[in-house]
Amino acid sequence: MAVADAVLYRNANIITLDRDRSTVGAFLVDNGRFIAVGVDDASRAADSIAYREVDLEGLTVLPGFIDSHNHVFEGASEIGGDCLLSPDDLIIDQNAELSDCASHTRPDGRWIIGYGHQLENIDTGDTLLTPRGFLDQYFPDNPVIIMEESSHSMLVNSAALSQSGIDVDRADPQGGVIARDSQGIPNGILFDNAGDIVMELAWNQVLDRDRLSYDGLLAGMSAASRFGITTIGDGRLYWRRGWYEVWKDAERKGDLTVRVSLRPWIYPHVPLDQQIDAVRRFANDERSDLLPLSQVKLYVDGVMHFGTAKMLEPYKWSWQENLPFGLNYVSPQQLTQLLRELEKLGIGAHIHAVGDGGVREALDAISTLRDEDSTVIYSLTHLELIADSDISRFAELDVHADFQVGATYFDQTAWAGDYIGSDRARRMFPIRQVFESGANVTFSSDWTVNALNPMVAIANSIRLQAGKGLPTVLDALEAATINGARALGIQRETGSIETGKSADFVVLDIDPLTADPDEIEFARPIMTVLQGEVVYQDGGRTLQ
Repeated sequence: MAVADAVLYRNANIITLDRDRSTVGAFLVDNGRFIAVGVDDASRAADSIAYREVDLEGLTVLPGFIDSHNHVFEGASEIGGDCLLSPDDLIIDQNAELSDCASHTRPDGRWIIGYGHQLENIDTGDTLLTPRGFLDQYFPDNPVIIMEESSHSMLVNSAALSQSGIDVDRADPQGGVIARDSQGIPNGILFDNAGDIVMELAWNQVLDRDRLSYDGLLAGMSAASRFGITTIGDGRLYWRRGWYEVWKDAERKGDLTVRVSLRPWIYPHVPLDQQIDAVRRFANDERSDLLPLSQVKLYVDGVMHFGTAKMLEPYKWSWQENLPFGLNYVSPQQLTQLLRELEKLGIGAHIHAVGDGGVREALDAISTLRDEDSTVIYSLTHLELIADSDISRFAELDVHADFQVGATYFDQTAWAGDYIGSDRARRMFPIRQVFESGANVTFSSDWTVNALNPMVAIANSIRLQAGKGLPTVLDALEAATINGARALGIQRETGSIETGKSADFVVLDIDPLTADPDEIEFARPIMTVLQGEVVYQDGGRTLQ
């Protein structure tokens, strides 16, 4: 990505989100950085260099948004689009969609990778017909895997199970569950890591895999730029699928239009020494400042609606009859050992923790490392349920707390009552409590699970009632900008509009500090700039 020439941006409502949370009216950008901020300073600095002016016509300027947890790599990829199902309809009512998928299969026995169903809608209409058998009716030869919306379960047919070596004698892998019928035969539903293992097999057999991955990456970055996002915390880098090499290819070609903090995935079933070797290789590799790497990504548990999130108290109802408290992707002992080995490399962790049991186990492991003088960056994401006694530990242990406030169910937790009871459901998403404890709170989308638009999260956090959201819009803007930079360890580089920092900013059509939440949600980015270069411009409005 070429660095832009010097530009004086003037006539703007600029919310810097720096230490003073100040508002200024002009700034000067040169060589991809903020050279001067403020009308007087920018004018004086501009006197000594050649520059062009951009009149921002009174529009609002913010630091570029930071999406602390985003699956940008696969979010817009064609891989996974062989068979798209509706999340709202029963699978038995999607005959037309499945028949269409089957009509496009080729006789070479290639994998079919789909997406979109919800597990509660997989009733086959016949108590004796398993999901595996139902898919076999449409796909008797080709192996098929269909990912559920949250990515924590997969539907597979007999051919997929056979190619994956999953049969009645195959044990559940670490961090996963192979669902079975009354005879112990796999029924075609794979939970968490059991599904990930099969998906990896399918992904690596896709024809033209790397080109499709590359095209999807470009499309995902473009989508992020349209919403004013200039920095992303990578949701997970599946390095055994060749993803790191694709990122490096994009870097080499100058095609990166978003800064992405890479997070190599920790596989629950892969020996620790192999994983540490891989992380060491990535950490030691030379990369530009658009691809920082300071953390890995790992799961301690699954998700609540499948009964795989780790709980301190048993589920009221769960898909997992044999796992009343949920499951561990890694055991507490393994987690501590893993974090200790990563600490030796100077690498921290971004940890998926949904249930209060998973949160506690993660905090306990981090506490052990802090007692050993660890200074690396730790963050926990999702945090749907946190025990009251663990709220204060985020600030005490310097653990960043990442919430998906843009989720459609964020303030509608009644759905969880069926799984964990209404009392626990009402305690979900304690964002205000964590914030008021002094912890660094960040916002993320977990795209494509939730909407990519950060303005939805900002608006939701203000709309929340009963003291659950953040106190002010300014607090919410910080959660989507400078707080995210702190959680990624790049706060000296980006996250606020300050002299010397990378010129990453977004121009909005409204001022969120004076708008009501319903207006904030529909705020429109007019321009997005990364390192001084315009990476998105609204075609309907030209600024010059």
